[in-house]
Amino acid sequence: MVLLIARWLEPDVRGFGTHTQLGLPPCAFSVVTGHPCPTCGMTTAFAWFARGRFDRSWRANPAGSLLAPACVALIPWLVACAALGRPLGFRTLEQPLIGLVVATVALSLLFWTLRLFLGRVL
Repeated sequence: MVLLIARWLEPDVRGFGTHTQLGLPPCAFSVVTGHPCPTCGMTTAFAWFARGRFDRSWRANPAGSLLAPACVALIPWLVACAALGRPLGFRTLEQPLIGLVVATVALSLLFWTLRLFLGRVL
């Protein structure tokens, strides 16, 4: 569903702000500080990824450009879990999903730090 919505959205050419098309306000952190927050550009990264523009997805938010294909990979796994009636390869769904959240937060903070101090990401 997330990727379908991302495909429907028009990616903001600035690399951030695409989420406002969903009726959400601009990033408060960015408005107050003048700097992007760790998740600024995440929706834009998904929107570019859904169009196959991986270069633009990376520029918008590297963590988002890595999370989007992870979402694609999760689809068959979640279907298999639903068909089996149990998590495939794990005791509970919490284990892998918490791992994904922790990895996403860590990557977001890493790339955000690079962006703040280097002015760019890799």
